[in-house]
Amino acid sequence: MTFLAKVYIKVRPTVSDPQGHTIHQALRQLGFDGVAGVRAGKYMEIRLTETSQDAASDKVREMCETLLANPVIEDYEYEVMDIDEE
Repeated sequence: MTFLAKVYIKVRPTVSDPQGHTIHQALRQLGFDGVAGVRAGKYMEIRLTETSQDAASDKVREMCETLLANPVIEDYEYEVMDIDEE
């Protein structure tokens, strides 16, 4: 079965976010004065083949914990959906 995982990784609220700060400043310089702050993150789509949705979910969690997210400064969320049914 083929699955699509949508992975969202974001810097923890207690960690400084220089990329978000730079984006915030650029938006203000472009005239978007109402922007109070920006936190930058990462979004990934991963297609994988597994025997079940639970197995795919376990594999994505392992990917996040091993490589995709830095557990010291980042949190992650993901959703896994069966794309064979589409």
